[in-house]
Formats: sequence, structure tokens, C-alpha cells
Amino acid sequence: MNWLLAGCAFGFVGSLHCIGMCGPLALSLPGEGQGRVQFAVERLLYNLGRAMTYTALGGVVGAAGHVVSLAGAQQALSVAVGGLFVLAATVPWVSRQVTRFEQAPSALLQRVMAPIGTLYRRGGSGSLLIVGLLNGLLPCGFVYAGLATALTAGTAAASMLFMAGFGLGTFPAMLGVSLVGRVASAAWRTRLQRLVPVALALVGLLLILRGLGLGGMISPALSTLGP
Repeated sequence: MNWLLAGCAFGFVGSLHCIGMCGPLALSLPGEGQGRVQFAVERLLYNLGRAMTYTALGGVVGAAGHVVSLAGAQQALSVAVGGLFVLAATVPWVSRQVTRFEQAPSALLQRVMAPIGTLYRRGGSGSLLIVGLLNGLLPCGFVYAGLATALTAGTAAASMLFMAGFGLGTFPAMLGVSLVGRVASAAWRTRLQRLVPVALALVGLLLILRGLGLGGMISPALSTLGP
């Protein structure tokens, strides 16, 4: 359960990044002429689709993380991932390299993303759910950060719980933007994004403390997330 809660907290903080990067996509979802209930249901399904994809990706990285755990390198991995987060948040050169890595899969995913335009034109609950599923595959630095954190969980189940929580944690911001987000200006979303490096550095420090076995000094709950 702690991994689920940790994922929710990570996703909630990470939703500052989501508002800036995916907010325009959420704002452009079709269905303006619908009734309020249908309008809300379709946007709920869109966000549910994202969470489902994040959970599935968590299972994939969790399988790899389990191998690392069996090799006895889970603590070292936690320190390494945490250190990368801190560097990405504080060192401009590292941040630029991470941005390049974030954008690298774009060409590979173009074919996967191609159906989105058709689904937008079609509209409807089923289409919005599929758009959400595909949206979960879009290149996103904070999703990668979530997956890197899930990699340290040690088991596929724990990683899936973390990424399910990550998806749920992004619900309030992303659902809110898709429902009433037109009142949020692009400048306001940009200001929120400036807080992302602070959140990333904080998560990185917690992962380092966990890897060093010092998590209990910050919070007893942190130390129960595993070795």
C-alpha cells in the first residue's frame, strides 16, 4: 500500500509538469457541445486511460527491477536514480541531456500516435479512453522519472502499484484542466512548471536516503518501502 501512496504523492507533485506539457492536449479534447455529465465522463475516461497505461508500464519496469533486486543492487539503484534526479534538477548540462533523452522516442512513437487525430474527430467515450491510453505513451520526462522510481521498487507488483498511484495522483490537476482549464492561462501553467525541479530534487533526495538506509530519519513510512 505504501508504494501506492508514494506514487500518488509523486504524481500529484508531478502534475505541475503535466499541466504545462499535456494541458493543451487536455484542453483540446472534443465534446464541447455535449451535456455536462457526458462531458465530464469522457474526460474521466481519458484520464483513466492514462493511468492504465502508466500501470502497465510499471509492470514492465518492475520486472527489470525485480532482477536488479535479486542481484542485490536495489539500494545502489535507488541511490543512482536519486542522484540523477538531483543532478537533473540542479545542473543545467544534465537537465539538457535529460531533455534530449525525453524527446528521443518521439520518432518511434509517431505511428502509435497517428490514430489520435482520427479518434479526436470521431469523439465518444470509447475514443477518449483510447486517446488516454495512447497519451500515456507520449514522451514525458516526469513519466520517465516515475518509471525510474518504480524501477527501484524491487517487484513488478510494487512497481505497478507505484505507477497506478502516479496516474491517480495526476487526476486532480489533469481532470481539472480538462474541465475548467480554459481559465488557466499559458503563463500560469509556465509558472507552475518552475516548481518541477524543486519537486524532482526532493524525490531524488528521498531515494538517496532510502538507498542508504536512512529513510527512517525522515519518515518511518519511507523506510518501509523496502531496502
